[in-house]
Amino acid sequence: MAKPGRLGVGIVGAGKVGAVLGAALRGAEHAVVGVSAVSDASRERAETLLPGVPILEVQDIVERAELVLLAVPDDALGPLVDGLAKLGAWQPGQLVAHTSGRFGVGILHPVRAAGAVPLALHPAMTFTGMSLDLTRLLDCTFGVTADAAMLPIAQALVVEMGAEPVAIAEADRVLYHAALAHGSNHLVTLVAQASQLLREVGVDAPDRMLGPLLRATLENALASGESALTGPVARGDAGTVAAHADALREYDAGAGGDILEAYLAMARATARRAGSRGLLKPGQLNGIEQALGGPGQNGTPAPEGP
Repeated sequence: MAKPGRLGVGIVGAGKVGAVLGAALRGAEHAVVGVSAVSDASRERAETLLPGVPILEVQDIVERAELVLLAVPDDALGPLVDGLAKLGAWQPGQLVAHTSGRFGVGILHPVRAAGAVPLALHPAMTFTGMSLDLTRLLDCTFGVTADAAMLPIAQALVVEMGAEPVAIAEADRVLYHAALAHGSNHLVTLVAQASQLLREVGVDAPDRMLGPLLRATLENALASGESALTGPVARGDAGTVAAHADALREYDAGAGGDILEAYLAMARATARRAGSRGLLKPGQLNGIEQALGGPGQNGTPAPEGP
């Protein structure tokens, strides 16, 4: 016997997110009535995660579904919603949810104008598009945005997928998404740069060296914030920071790379945060900033003030 309140779900976009969330909703006994998939990769993903679900045109999916899940790139969302509105596709009472982190429900104004219910459900998780992502949902939060009366519906859908909903105000969506992108996407860049340098000095398996260090650092940072800071910047070791900058300047000059720029930016940000929280004295902060300034300014900390 089916659970009460089960919905016919249509998935627009069988990318890594759409296919996984569709499978999670199916696991909660909702019926996935159709999925759109254009590329070979998305069709294969749909067949793997949503076996037996018909691959349909977008307008056909919207016509059949009680809940439409729009899992498309941010820049494609507005034109898609507008285009379907011009075709008269949205239906009164229909639930329409998108998975974009950047947008709230404002971008779904054509949906609201048609009498459908707009929802924003963004998983704060990186996906591979494989079945292991369903397990990741169990330790995942979603940033959800909806009208006050509809917020419980958005929250219930997230809970049914095994995740935790966190309400994000419409006006805060961009800052919310920037926080996640800064933390997740830039972490990948940092790890790639550190791995590149280690391979340059003969470390054959950078992941083996970095893995334990980065996992411990992340756990400490999540638990303790800035008080988990260690290393030469947090200690005020301007000479070491200057040596790092000089070595990276020389390396990037030969490799045409981007590592020095990232190191300088993050070291400055780290120093200023450490200074504002009293972890560095003003003279130490000044010394670090001089060490990061470039050739001829490195390694000579300014005298500490009174």
